Amino acid sequence: MAIRSYKGITPSFNKSVYIDESSVLVGDITLGDNSSVWPLVAARGDVNHIRIGQRTNIQDGSVLHLSRATKSNPDGYPLIIGDDVTVGHKVMLHGCVLGNRILVGMGAIVMDNVVVEDDVIIGGGSLVPPNKRLESGYLYVGSPAKQARPLTEQELAFLKISADNYVQLKDEYLAEAN
Repeated sequence: MAIRSYKGITPSFNKSVYIDESSVLVGDITLGDNSSVWPLVAARGDVNHIRIGQRTNIQDGSVLHLSRATKSNPDGYPLIIGDDVTVGHKVMLHGCVLGNRILVGMGAIVMDNVVVEDDVIIGGGSLVPPNKRLESGYLYVGSPAKQARPLTEQELAFLKISADNYVQLKDEYLAEAN
């Protein structure tokens, strides 16, 4: 894996985290316990910071980035991802905040200053434009993403199951490596 420092700050994580050797993580990035980063993920914590919660998985080919501080936006937009989040293959997350128990479908794009509340599914290929707030308990789809319908009880339960499945898978990968 390519773990690189930037301006003296190195990504931080413990041995319960799996990071695929083909991923690149740079700078101010913190990963919570039992999280996983899969092949070909690029995460740059260079002009702001990235925080990834516990039991969260970032799947193959995803790009994680943020926005720097400016005069008009003194804090910039860091990337904050909560616990039990599944980020599907080839997702782009840029300077947004994701709560807990979220599924971001394959190929989705979530842009600057978006806030996604807990218990949300963003459909594959969706585009969430800047400055939007996605309300808890709903499915969002489209480009631009729109609230489609409330999540079913089965879908709400699946959000945690999906995260748990990736914890199990990363444990298998870690065991294989030892």
